[in-house]
Amino acid sequence: MKSKYPTFKDRQAILNEYRNLKMAHSPHAYVRGNTLKFYEWLETAKGQSLPSGPAVWICGDCHTGNLGPIANIKGHIDIQIRDLDQTVIGNPAHDLIRLGLSLASSARGSALPGITTAKMLEEMMEGYQQAFTKGAESAKNHVKKPDSVKIAMKNALRRSWKHLAKERIEDTQPTIPLGKKFWPLTKEEKKEVKRLFKMDEVRNLVTSLRTRDDNACVEVIDAAYWVKGCSSLGRIRIAVLVSVGKGSPKDELCLIDIKEAVAASAPRYAKAEMPKDNAQRAVTGAQHLSPFLGKRMLATRFLGHSVFLREVLPQDLKLEIDQMTRDEAIKAAGFLAMIVGKAHAQQMDKATQQKWLAELKRNRSKTLDAPSWLWSSVVELVVSHEAAYLEHCRKYSLIMS
Repeated sequence: MKSKYPTFKDRQAILNEYRNLKMAHSPHAYVRGNTLKFYEWLETAKGQSLPSGPAVWICGDCHTGNLGPIANIKGHIDIQIRDLDQTVIGNPAHDLIRLGLSLASSARGSALPGITTAKMLEEMMEGYQQAFTKGAESAKNHVKKPDSVKIAMKNALRRSWKHLAKERIEDTQPTIPLGKKFWPLTKEEKKEVKRLFKMDEVRNLVTSLRTRDDNACVEVIDAAYWVKGCSSLGRIRIAVLVSVGKGSPKDELCLIDIKEAVAASAPRYAKAEMPKDNAQRAVTGAQHLSPFLGKRMLATRFLGHSVFLREVLPQDLKLEIDQMTRDEAIKAAGFLAMIVGKAHAQQMDKATQQKWLAELKRNRSKTLDAPSWLWSSVVELVVSHEAAYLEHCRKYSLIMS
C-alpha cells in the first residue's frame, strides 16, 4: 500500500513547490525567502561602495523574522538574533542594509507612505548607534519597545511545554503526529537519530538546560522530518522528541531540532579565520552574536552531513510585525536595530567602536538623518525585489495553471 506521506525521493520537489507558494504570498515574504538576491546585489558596483566596517561576526541574513525572544539555559529571556545559518565574519553594514530592506518591505506591506520608510531608516540608525554610545543596557531603556515586541515578550514569559507542543506538534502526548508539518523518516535516518543521542556531547546538551540532572536518562521517544521555513527546504531538518529523566514518557519532555548547515552565501572578509565546518561556523557565530542561543547549540555530523542541534524552548518566538501602524513601524526600526547594534558592539573594543561610528556618520545629508549609502541601497533593493517578486508570481502561476 502506497504511503500518503512523501518518500525521501519526493521531498525535494514538494518542498520546492511549498517554497514557491510561500514566497508568492507577499513582497515581504519574498524578501525574507530570497536571500540570494540580496547577496547578488552586494556583488554589484553599488554594493562595493558601502562603508568598510570592522571584521566582526554578522548575522548575514538580518531580516525582522530572524530577531525575537530567546531563552538561555537558565530560562532568562532577551530579544536577540535567532537564526545564524548565514553568519560569517564580514561587514556589519550588510546587516544594516538587510534589516533596512526587511523593514521597508514590511512597511509597504502595511500600506505605509514612503515618508514612513525614510523615518524608519533614520530611527534605525539612531537605535543602532545607541547600542555603542550609551551601552547596551541603557540603550534598551532609552529605545521604546514596539507593541509587537512587548506582546512577544509577555507571551514568551508565560509559555510552557504545553504551549510549545500545541504550536509545534499539535499534541501534548509523547508522539509527533505526522501530517503537513512532519513527515516520516527513513530507516537510515531513524537509526542515525538513535546513534546521535547515545553520544555524550548530545546528552550533555540536553541535560545542561534548565538545571536538569547531569546524570538524567535521555531517551528518544519519537522523531520526524520537520517541514520548516525557506532556508531549510530540501535539507536535513529533523524534530526529535526526547524524554529526560528515568526514560518514561511521564518524565520531562523536550523537543530537539536537528538542522543541516550548508556553506554560507553571505559575503565574508577574505582574511577572516572561521571554522571550516559549517555547523561549527554557525555555532561560533551564534556564541558571538546571540549568546543565549549560542550556548544552547551543538555542532556534529548526521549521515555525513554537517548539522547543529538545539532544544526548542517554549520561550523562543518569532517577531510578527507584518502589519504595522506608522508609529509602530518607526519604533520597531529603532528597537530592532539596537538589538543588532548590541550584537555587533559586544565584539569590538572602544577604539574600534568609535572608528565604526565615525564611518557610519559619513555622507549624511541635511534633509535625511540616515546616511545616503543606506537610503540609496534600500531604495534600489526595494525596487529590484518588487520586480523580482512580480516575476516570481507570474512564473509560479504559469506552473500551477
